[in-house]
Amino acid sequence: MLTRTAVVPTLFTASCLMLFHTLPANASDLPTLQLQDKLSVSGLSSGGYMANQFHLAFSDKVTGAGIIAAGPYGCAQNSLQVALELCFNKDSSAPDLSKATALLQQQAGAGSIAPLSNLKGSPVFLLHGTADKTVHSKVSDALATLYQQLGAKVQYVSDKAFGHNFPTANRGAGCELSETPYLGACGYDAAGALLKHLYPELKTKADKTTGQLFSLQQQDLAGDTASSLGETGFLYVPQSCAKGSSCTLHISFHGCKQYASAVGDAYAKGTGLNEWADSNDIVVLYPQTEKSAMVPFNPNGCWDWWGYTDSNYGNQQGPQIKAVMALAKSIGFKG
Repeated sequence: MLTRTAVVPTLFTASCLMLFHTLPANASDLPTLQLQDKLSVSGLSSGGYMANQFHLAFSDKVTGAGIIAAGPYGCAQNSLQVALELCFNKDSSAPDLSKATALLQQQAGAGSIAPLSNLKGSPVFLLHGTADKTVHSKVSDALATLYQQLGAKVQYVSDKAFGHNFPTANRGAGCELSETPYLGACGYDAAGALLKHLYPELKTKADKTTGQLFSLQQQDLAGDTASSLGETGFLYVPQSCAKGSSCTLHISFHGCKQYASAVGDAYAKGTGLNEWADSNDIVVLYPQTEKSAMVPFNPNGCWDWWGYTDSNYGNQQGPQIKAVMALAKSIGFKG
């Protein structure tokens, strides 16, 4: 969850008991997956920023995005100070879309992100709760505006009294709250809503999961690119995909204070994505960051949306974007 602090943004913590176990795995333990050459992404708060960056960096491979409680590309302008000033909950919060557009055009021209023309018609689901006291509505509005200017097919849910959390049908704390586990029992299935927008032919979700959640050794799987990731990530594999069906990859990004060393597999089990994945041949990758008190300075285990790794954080050369793509390819993504 995004929380304004004196030093660094803090995003989402989650915990939730589920009915399936997490299996430790390295490359040799994973089933051989037949993944299609396109994927989709989602995330909340800092994970929402990362989903947006990954979408724009690889819009030739990423068909769409679902983003909860986040702002537009380049909101922080490679500065934590700007992030705190423009991208949180101040009435004066005002992401500079002219700079964002110029940055996107410059990077597309340099080939460091995919051509912006790929965004035309790309499905994008956005959500911001009216009870969110962490991210101002103007910040999420700016994200919607930028995607609309790029020609994306935007569905923007902004009229529900959700706090700064991931809304679920019945898991988590009070819907208006912003506290551990940062899952809101809102009577609203945000996982299903975003996936239905990304995949209009989505089948009804499974009543309970029957696949397997694997614990991934990210450093081994992604190699040298994984230096800014944690040791452990997660991968949910439906039975059909484990048995060789052609499956779609969806990558879901957690928020700060929600990385594996802090909350285990809580986010990977608690959002409701896996139940939809089970009945729709979708493999869900949950990459994980790690906190760092030194260099890079990331004490809350956030995804980089303000430049703590380097100035390329939002393009194909960004350390985390490269690492997540390497992780995806290590499990069979061919894009």
